[in-house]
Amino acid sequence: MNNEFLLHTADTDELQDKNYLDEYSRTVTDVVKATSKSIVNIKTRKPPAGRPVQNIYPTFAMGSGFVISSNGIILTNHHVVNNIGEIIVTTPDGKEYPAKIIGADAATDIALLKIEASGLNPLTFTDSDRLEPGQIAIAIGNPLGFQHTVTSGIVSALGRTLRTQSGRLIDDVIQTDAAINPGSSGGPLLNSKGHVIGVNTAIIKGAQGICFSVSANIAKYIATELLTKGKIKRAYLGIIGQNVNLPNDLINQWGLVKKTAVYIGGVDNKSGVENSALQKGDILIQLNDQVVGSIDDLHKLLTEKCINKELNLKIIRKGKLLELKVTAGELS
Repeated sequence: MNNEFLLHTADTDELQDKNYLDEYSRTVTDVVKATSKSIVNIKTRKPPAGRPVQNIYPTFAMGSGFVISSNGIILTNHHVVNNIGEIIVTTPDGKEYPAKIIGADAATDIALLKIEASGLNPLTFTDSDRLEPGQIAIAIGNPLGFQHTVTSGIVSALGRTLRTQSGRLIDDVIQTDAAINPGSSGGPLLNSKGHVIGVNTAIIKGAQGICFSVSANIAKYIATELLTKGKIKRAYLGIIGQNVNLPNDLINQWGLVKKTAVYIGGVDNKSGVENSALQKGDILIQLNDQVVGSIDDLHKLLTEKCINKELNLKIIRKGKLLELKVTAGELS
């Protein structure tokens, strides 16, 4: 009896043929190829505490980021570069650049860096309000120092609320099962076209397949403000909110313009905010005659012009339309 056996393998030409890949694999590989030149590695080192010890140097921590402007503007997470003494950005071609922080916002965990480089390849943001659970999500970053690691999954849920390391809450967070590990923070979450739908920011320790990204719309708005003003000064209503779909009978009853609004999941009676008229369970649909269809809308409306000002709100409470007044404080 012949004990020899034969392993069947595809020939080289077949393996190199793009048609060998299924549609999902082609989508992911095309995104990786299109965006690979835009993802950077970020090394950070904190200044030594107390007196320096000779010949002993603090080790680098790792993070990720991506190019948003060809002249060297990098977007990453605030927690990646917060309280850091030295920042080194490594581009995909292996070049290292010292970086400086040009703006940061702990409330949304977004920060911008500047490196002295030109001709870089920026990524494109898409409208994250149009995301739907179940669509493809691709994360690229540098987890645990392993550069340019690609993971993929789906958008698991929308409108999550996440508490940052600073203790502040980020609203309108995207939940995904695309694996995000330490060192991936600050990298992009991409759709099937290679456009940014979020900025990878957090995981839940001990859980599998539960990762979070700041939505592209919030990241884009914050980045624009940081570029033009250098800091974010915003008003604060003292609420915990999330996006909610409105039932058709409510839309028709009150002639609402948008099919979504902001559900108030909690009220924080913070000093400087007079919001006693609000209750948990209220649905916010309008602020100062401006329609509020999402957390993104609310963030854009709560500018520094609203600080210490009386604001007119329209809310739905137990099916009834109410008009209320609150006084906004400043988000510290």
